[in-house]
Amino acid sequence: MILVLITHDRGEFEESSLQGLTLARSLDDDLHAAVIGVELDGLGEYGVVVQHVVKADGLDDYNPMAWGSALAQLTASLSPEAVVAIGNERGNEVMAHVGAISGLPMVANCVEIDAGPEVWNISRTRWGGSLLESTTLEAPIKLVTIAEHTVDAAVAESPDGVIVEVFTPELSDADLVTKIVDRVVTAEGVTLATAPVVVSGGRGVGSAEGFASLEELAELLGGVVGCSRVVTNNGWRPHSDQVGQTGTVIAPDLYIACGISGAIQHWVGMMASKTIIAINTDAEAPMVTKADYAVVGDLAPIIPAIVAEVKARRG
Repeated sequence: MILVLITHDRGEFEESSLQGLTLARSLDDDLHAAVIGVELDGLGEYGVVVQHVVKADGLDDYNPMAWGSALAQLTASLSPEAVVAIGNERGNEVMAHVGAISGLPMVANCVEIDAGPEVWNISRTRWGGSLLESTTLEAPIKLVTIAEHTVDAAVAESPDGVIVEVFTPELSDADLVTKIVDRVVTAEGVTLATAPVVVSGGRGVGSAEGFASLEELAELLGGVVGCSRVVTNNGWRPHSDQVGQTGTVIAPDLYIACGISGAIQHWVGMMASKTIIAINTDAEAPMVTKADYAVVGDLAPIIPAIVAEVKARRG
């Protein structure tokens, strides 16, 4: 039996959590889900047979210490073969607490798992995705997190009904020292992390004003604008627009890299993009050589030409 932590925001699925369910289903079809604070609909579509709803005072909103303690107690009561979570900020943080509480080893950001009867052979990303490490995991209960965008979320071929069981952990005052007291909305609608199209600019854009044409193209394509680290360092765009190891990791359907050389820190943040188009004057730039399609030339006339063609085709 595999137990999967479903990360959510006050009852709203984090889509990447469904990626974790999809990979876990390939390890064992006896799939249980741990959902903290609420009961969620739709888990049966992804192969979950039992949903363990973890409820107690202090679990009505995200609290990493309380979530970790609650999940550790549920794990001890069920003794699954493994506990799996998606390797986002919440998943890695909670699973680190579970490992510390239980004394079990935890392997983070896995991209491939060969699950043997006793030992798991694992490949995982290190250094922000710039390298792969091969490792083995041997433990009575294996704790792993799955790197985001390793697999696409996919429904099960034969979804079943879900049995719901409530689990009530015993939380101490120490578990509840952290709590959310306020929330500030920083972005609404399509965001950099969720946009199907990202038009991203680098040093080659030349200035903050140079992003105007990228903004127009992104709006036409139903996407958003991103940027490289040098752009934020120059003050042309806010850090919230930065794509990369120290920015936002994304996986859009289309990534258009304008004037971006393609340093490894940037590449690991967008390499999961389905299609990559590079526009650059340097034919040997890493982004150009790795892209699915490349336009070698000055982006200043190229982007407006693309905008004009899109408008023309839309009448």
